[in-house]
Amino acid sequence: MNTIFQSKRRQAAESSSLGVTEQRNGNFAMQMAAISDSEQEWLYKLHEKLLDIMDLSLVSSLPERDARAQIRDTAHRVMSEESVPLSAVVRQRLAVQLENEILGLGPLETLMADASVADILVNGYKSVYVERHGKLERTDVRFRDNQHLMNIIDRIVSNVGRRIDESSPMVDARLQDGSRVNVIIPPLALDGPVLSIRRFAVERLGVDDLVANGSLTPTVAELLHGIVKTRLNVLISGGTGSGKTTLLNIVSSFIAPDERIVTIEDSAELQLQQPHVARLETRPPNIEGRGEVTQRDLVRNSLRMRPDRIVVGEVRGAEALDMLQAMNTGHDGSLTTIHANTPRDALSRVETMVTMAGVNLPIRATRAQIASAIDVVVQLERMEDGKRRLVSLQEVQGMEGDIITMAEIFKFQRRGIDAEGNVVGQFQATGIVPKFNEHLRQRGIELDFDIFNPSATL
Repeated sequence: MNTIFQSKRRQAAESSSLGVTEQRNGNFAMQMAAISDSEQEWLYKLHEKLLDIMDLSLVSSLPERDARAQIRDTAHRVMSEESVPLSAVVRQRLAVQLENEILGLGPLETLMADASVADILVNGYKSVYVERHGKLERTDVRFRDNQHLMNIIDRIVSNVGRRIDESSPMVDARLQDGSRVNVIIPPLALDGPVLSIRRFAVERLGVDDLVANGSLTPTVAELLHGIVKTRLNVLISGGTGSGKTTLLNIVSSFIAPDERIVTIEDSAELQLQQPHVARLETRPPNIEGRGEVTQRDLVRNSLRMRPDRIVVGEVRGAEALDMLQAMNTGHDGSLTTIHANTPRDALSRVETMVTMAGVNLPIRATRAQIASAIDVVVQLERMEDGKRRLVSLQEVQGMEGDIITMAEIFKFQRRGIDAEGNVVGQFQATGIVPKFNEHLRQRGIELDFDIFNPSATL
């Protein structure tokens, strides 16, 4: 077990170290320093001054390093000419803020530089929240007004060739670092523009990290390793922010390096490490409403790309039918995620999505396809202590009449909450030996039979 996963821990440590270095190189400490009201006023004045004297179109055409240097030099010159009554340290901080204001995401750059921030949630110009370690907290970051916030939003969406206005008040986009962005503005948003950023994780977690965090146990990790190696089809289910993509990234690392993998995503988040990966991403319609490429289009196309495995970042629509057909026609070992609260709900959602494909299949035929295609459902949950845990691992065993039968193999048995607010519980086997255990044994993966004993320590 340790031999299998030790390299992942080293990779995570290296990634974490790299992230710290990048923060230091990007004046992280300078950005994170709180800015006073008087400094904020000077920032507004200096920003207006720079807009008057600088050719921003010329600046934006320069490489980012050169553009930032030019803005910084101009800012210091203007501050000297204006005899700004601030210390050298504060002047330096304002210069960094001006760089961010003109080239970056303005006040949000401080949060984007913080590796502990997973989500940034802006509810109008005065209300900015972040998620750290699974919990929401309000920040001191603010915008000057709603127009200031809209300027930053316009910069984000224009960079990806989109627009946002009253005729098109909702936009999904992606930042250069891979972070997902959703924007909704008035009249749909009643209290001002709402901006949500799901951060792209620079630090690549390994299975050892999940074990250390209490998300799963070494025994469950070993079983997941066997499931992926033997090419069982896996559906990872959970709510928003429950860690579905993180787990998908980790279990995909168990795929052999000589297999060809095709990934399909709405917004590229997967970080597969195999050498033979073809990455596909959907495309929204352009301003004229043309040119859209859906996940269903990509799933269909992927079947012509000679994939050994198909990995769909999240199944959410009519592509579910094509995904099931792929799983049933030789593309074993496929992986995908879905939003659902329980494993049973996950299969019900897949059934509903199949109907969205416009194919009038009898319910029993649809369920038979699902039961034949999906082998394992893994349920994740983000709990009130902020931790994300694997709470159930179930095998899809087949059909009984019109009902898909499932058997729970492992579960997280919750006991309560301790004095610090942490969820207390333990992982347990249910006593059911999965049918796929024989399949694993035939593929040379021998698991200790005792791991399925309810009294065994996982």
